[in-house]
Amino acid sequence: MAQTTIFRGAIEFFQRLGIYDVVLPFLLIFTIVFAILEKTKVFGTEKGMPKKNLNAMVAFVISLLVVASRELVAIVNESVANIVLLLLAVVSFLLLYGTFVKEGEPVFLKGGWETAFMWIMLIGVVIIFLNAAGWLTPGLNWVSANWNTDVVGSIILLIIIIVFIGYVTKGEKPSKSEK
Repeated sequence: MAQTTIFRGAIEFFQRLGIYDVVLPFLLIFTIVFAILEKTKVFGTEKGMPKKNLNAMVAFVISLLVVASRELVAIVNESVANIVLLLLAVVSFLLLYGTFVKEGEPVFLKGGWETAFMWIMLIGVVIIFLNAAGWLTPGLNWVSANWNTDVVGSIILLIIIIVFIGYVTKGEKPSKSEK
């Protein structure tokens, strides 16, 4: 039988105590909701400052409601874990990209590559949340069960229409001399 370390025992104790299922999700949701309420000033201001007491109470209630639902806590835990993995992949990519850049030049992508990279990351986050919510597998099962030439043709036609509409409506950027 494998012997557990002191640190593994501490982690398991925190697990039994509910740190990962109650406390950490509560703190995460509270912090995000409170920050959004403070930034947007949804409940108004008092002497130019957001109403902290009201924002804190609403954030507290929302956080408790989220923690009360095991399904929501499971989605939050899985989503955050997957987003951290995606962040690790991004940092790894930037480390690799940085090895090919001369010293003194910025390490960030330029032009269309930056936009493409951001879209890829957005799609990755959306897929992570769909998977965590349990919506990705049924959707993929439906597509694989109904996959035929009509479906492929419809998807290609939709992509062509979207690209065409984007091309027609994008407009031209004014040149520097016109500004």
